[in-house]
Amino acid sequence: MPERFISEAIQPVVATFDTARMAAGEPGLPQEFVWRGRTIKVAAVLRTWRDTGKCRHGSPELYVRKHWYEVATTSRDTMKIYCDRQPRGGRHGARWWLFSINESEENRTTG
Repeated sequence: MPERFISEAIQPVVATFDTARMAAGEPGLPQEFVWRGRTIKVAAVLRTWRDTGKCRHGSPELYVRKHWYEVATTSRDTMKIYCDRQPRGGRHGARWWLFSINESEENRTTG
């Protein structure tokens, strides 16, 4: 099954943040988060990348806007999540988002 677009806020389980990433100046990737009432556990980080953008005040400098993570979950799904460093508009401070999910064959058949 193809990757399914989600674009919904997730709620990190605070005690599970990766402090090693925080020490490197990145957001602490939560090892667990709640989405649609379910607790999702991260089994592995498959890849990471960043979105950058120009300064919004006219400076020529580039700033990191989003930190992206493609993760494998303990339920064998693959998810793309990101941390929005400067949430704007109607997001009311939500920083962590589930962008998409690619469900494992097992989870597709059991629903």
